[in-house]
Parts: sequence; C-alpha cells; structure tokens
Amino acid sequence: MSQERDADRSPALPRTERWHTRVTLKEIAAHAGVSRSTVSLVMQESPLVAETTRQRVRESAETLGYVYNRGAATLRSARTATVGVIVHDVANPFFGALVAGIDEVLEPAGYVPFLANSDDSQERQARFLSRLREQRVDALLLCPAEHTPAALIDQLGEWQLPCVQIMRHVGETPLGDYVGADIRRGVGEAVAHLVTLGHRRIALLAGESDHSADRERLDGYRQAMRAAELDANLMLSRGGLSRRAGRERTLALFAQTPAPTALICHNDLVALGALLALRHLGLHPGIDCAVVGIDDVEEATLTEPALTSIATQPRACGRAAAELALTRIASPLGAPRQIVLPATLHVRETTAVPPVDAKESS
Repeated sequence: MSQERDADRSPALPRTERWHTRVTLKEIAAHAGVSRSTVSLVMQESPLVAETTRQRVRESAETLGYVYNRGAATLRSARTATVGVIVHDVANPFFGALVAGIDEVLEPAGYVPFLANSDDSQERQARFLSRLREQRVDALLLCPAEHTPAALIDQLGEWQLPCVQIMRHVGETPLGDYVGADIRRGVGEAVAHLVTLGHRRIALLAGESDHSADRERLDGYRQAMRAAELDANLMLSRGGLSRRAGRERTLALFAQTPAPTALICHNDLVALGALLALRHLGLHPGIDCAVVGIDDVEEATLTEPALTSIATQPRACGRAAAELALTRIASPLGAPRQIVLPATLHVRETTAVPPVDAKESS
C-alpha cells in the first residue's frame, strides 16, 4: 500500500523552479497521498488529523517548498493566534523571565507573542499599540509606560482588544484585568527583617517615577518604617534604576553622615550596583551594610555574597497573565480579574546583624 502511494506522489520541483512557482495544497496532497481537505486541516493545526498523517503532510510541504499564507488565513478567520506584549525595559532580566513565562503558556496553545519595548515612553507605547492593532492581535499583555492615562483601558475596550496589565496598572487601583506581585507586603517584610536584625538606618533606593509599582514600594517601606517607629523620610533616595545608578546612588548615600546600615533597592539591578559601591568603599556587604534587592532574578543567587531579595515571581506572573489573556479571548465579556501573587523575602548572605558601633549610634 505504501509503495503504491509513493508511486503516485508528484516529484519535488527543482529548487530553481520553486522560486517562481506557488505550491498548492493539491500538490501537497498528491505528494503526501492524502486528500486536499486533510492538508488544509493540517495547515490550520486542527486536532482532527492523526499525528503520523500530520507529520507526513508537513514533510511533503517542506520538500515542495510550501509556505503557509498566514495573512490569507487570517482574513478568513476572526482570530490571528497572536498576542501583543509591551514591556518598558526589555534589557532587565526580570522581563526576560516574564516573557519566558508568557511563552510557556502561549506556545502550546498555538499562539505567538509579538514583543515590543516602550522604554517607558507613552509615544512609543502608542505607536506599538497602533501597529499591534493593525496586526489584529487577539489580546494584549501590557506593562504600562509611566503616566499612562486610565482612559487607555477604555480605548482598548472600544477597540475590542482584551488587555491584561502586568506588574504595573493605570489608576490608583487596577482597572480591568491585572496580574502582579504583592510588592507592598514584600517590602514590609524586608523592613521587618532588617529591624529584627537591629538595623535602624534603613535606606530605600526607590525609582523616580510615579507609577503603581513605585507607589507600592514606597507604601510598603513607609508603613513598615512607621510601625517600627523609624523615620521613613530620613534616607529615602529616588533616582535611576540601572546597575550603574545603583552604584552611584549608594556612593552618594555613604557620603552622608551617618551612613545607612541597610539598603532596600527598587530591583536587583540597583542592588547589584550597590554591592559594587560597597566593595569600592572597602565595605563588606552583609557585614558592614545589609542589601536587599527586589525581583530575585537568577543572578541574585550567583553573587558573592548571595543577594537577599524579594521574589516577585516574574515567570509565574507571565504564565498567569498569558492564561488570563487566553481566557479573555474565549470569554471577552467575563468579569475583570485581578491576580496578585505573593512576593516572598528570600534571605541570603547580604543581610546580617549590623556592626556594634552602628547599633550604638542609631
């Protein structure tokens, strides 16, 4: 039977001819020994076709040089099997883990993510939103740029584009679907941990923006400092969020008298920069000054000493956001959901009991 089917297959076109000839589904069907409708189902990734047949059709399509016309198929369908993803700092390892989590959910479901980096610019974000709308993405995963107005969520609703906000949200409270981590509680846990160790001069190296993620860090810090009867404004530093900025801001803090005995940093990149500054000053992280990061990226466990950090679970947040997006694609009129994952303090070597003289002078 297999020999007869092989004999009926059309020979593959020479490479020079394939450049100028559009391969049809009928030709693939003849080559694979199946019907044209079966080939069509395979191209549409239908589960109705047996895996052995599906593989044979794909091999024939590859041999013949066939390229699936996704655009034409999209015109015949209400969906494109694509999801837009806009973040504000694609170079940050946090967002690498976030996008990996998103892809873990979208790929098995047959969806492809389109990734864009807003660089915290509303103008860039608006351009990307316009382009993604033109591409007819089925949903949007958005970490909003700074100062994004709440009206954007209404506009996306008018476009009938499901949107899940990730890690940041517009407005004082999340509007629409949202996935994030309980950073406020995590920062409070970090302050309490440092106070228990005896620290009193605890500095927060915060961002200089006014988006929800910054506000959550500030609120958690201030509430915990007040609960410990400490001045929440004495050592509050606001500025850039890169590794270089973390180094420079830490050096500036240690130019003050008295210097802090503990640092809580907006993210792990700032914390890693703080470790560099302490070494430059001849100080030992975790002994002369405690350091806490936020996000708990992979590098946090690889530093020497290992960095204490608040885990915001970027990969899990990405998975949860992608799952919520798929749910919203299937049920556009479902009630909005807010998913907040715990942010847990992972204590490592950079937090320890402060020096005796630091305790006595606090």
